Amino acid sequence: MTFINELFNYNTETGESTIWMSLAAMAIALVLSLIITTVYQYTFNGENYSQDFVHTIIMMSVVVSVVMNVVSGNAGVAFGLFAVFSLIRFRSAVTNAKDIAYIFFGLCVGMTCGLFQFQLAILLTLFACGVFYFLFKTNYAEGRDTQILKVTVPENLNHENLIDDILKDKTVDHHLRQVETTNLGTMILYTFSIRCKPDTKDRDLLDQIRERNANLKVSLSYLPNKDY
Repeated sequence: MTFINELFNYNTETGESTIWMSLAAMAIALVLSLIITTVYQYTFNGENYSQDFVHTIIMMSVVVSVVMNVVSGNAGVAFGLFAVFSLIRFRSAVTNAKDIAYIFFGLCVGMTCGLFQFQLAILLTLFACGVFYFLFKTNYAEGRDTQILKVTVPENLNHENLIDDILKDKTVDHHLRQVETTNLGTMILYTFSIRCKPDTKDRDLLDQIRERNANLKVSLSYLPNKDY
């Protein structure tokens, strides 16, 4: 029993630990990061799924647990590692806010394991995964994406408030972005950025506008999703 205690001994005053404690920290960080990435895969609803990103979260959690083990109780080493990591540049930027949250999540779990706060690391993982799952299942703060509406109007029907009442009824927010002439100046093309109400159907919106613009061309497109 004494031998086992020595293997997993950790001195809180000096920050020194045995190799077995470090291995335990890495193992727990690995298991918890697997739980994190499982929740990430289940709740992922983007367009471009990346297996490399999942692997990165796992490896980062394990590596950070070792880094925290090395720098604990040694300010000089901590500043040295900070200088080294500040030189690292990622080849591609992570722009999805949820992906950034998962990266930070993995980092926090790895740091907590590296400081041998295993119970706190487990609690953090379970609680935060529960929050992510809850937000996903309830679709919290759901909203419609911004769309681009282009309406072609004959010159004889051209006036600024032609479809304002329709847009006020069907959208949460709308802005006129561009006005230009087409078809040798016989048509006017209006470009709006709009965000429809949750119960608004695209086809209903287009049909109502076609009744106002003499059944000329109306297009509704979605902005490219830059988060993925």
